[in-house]
Amino acid sequence: MLDTTISFVRRNMRTKTIINPETGKREDRTDYPITAIREAILNALVHRDYSIHTEGMPIQVMMFDDRIEIHNPGGIYGRIKVDQLGKVQPDTRNPVLATAMEVLGVTENRYSGIPTIIREMRKYELPAPVFEDLRGQFTAIFYNDGNKSAKKEIDNTAKDLIEFCKTPRTRKEIADYLGLASMSYAIKAHVIPLVETGYLKMSIPDKPRSHKQTYFSE
Repeated sequence: MLDTTISFVRRNMRTKTIINPETGKREDRTDYPITAIREAILNALVHRDYSIHTEGMPIQVMMFDDRIEIHNPGGIYGRIKVDQLGKVQPDTRNPVLATAMEVLGVTENRYSGIPTIIREMRKYELPAPVFEDLRGQFTAIFYNDGNKSAKKEIDNTAKDLIEFCKTPRTRKEIADYLGLASMSYAIKAHVIPLVETGYLKMSIPDKPRSHKQTYFSE
């Protein structure tokens, strides 16, 4: 499943030619670093909920023009929170499966997946991955740089939000301003697209999920 899924992602990713600034040589670069995508898919396979409660609920890999989303049945296992991923040792939902993957050499270290993903996205100069722990589902979102070349036309709601963020705003302030009950939806649907196109910036770009995060426009 791991190899087949990676092959699927490879086939459906765009590849462009860039000039490596360090070597001056031409290189082919995919939309996303394969190493990061592999780790995310492997994490989903190893850490998903295999109980009776998720029968008939497959792992989903969804590809869009600007992002890849990996949806995994079962939220984060144990006491760890989203903003602690990659920083503290998590509980393991499927320890036998995780150990088997290490013995077979599929994984090097069961706690290295998230740091590897973040590091590889940074090397590609792409936005940090977004992790969401929703009820009964964990989602990893990877954005490409398709929107960096030019700022797209935006609607009046986005223009008003940009003006509102002339003063740095918290997630709650933005959700209240937009009249939305869900802060997660407000950020995902309205703020992240503006961050990716450069209209908005994060006060703590290295920690996009920080509870102290604010968003501002220049």
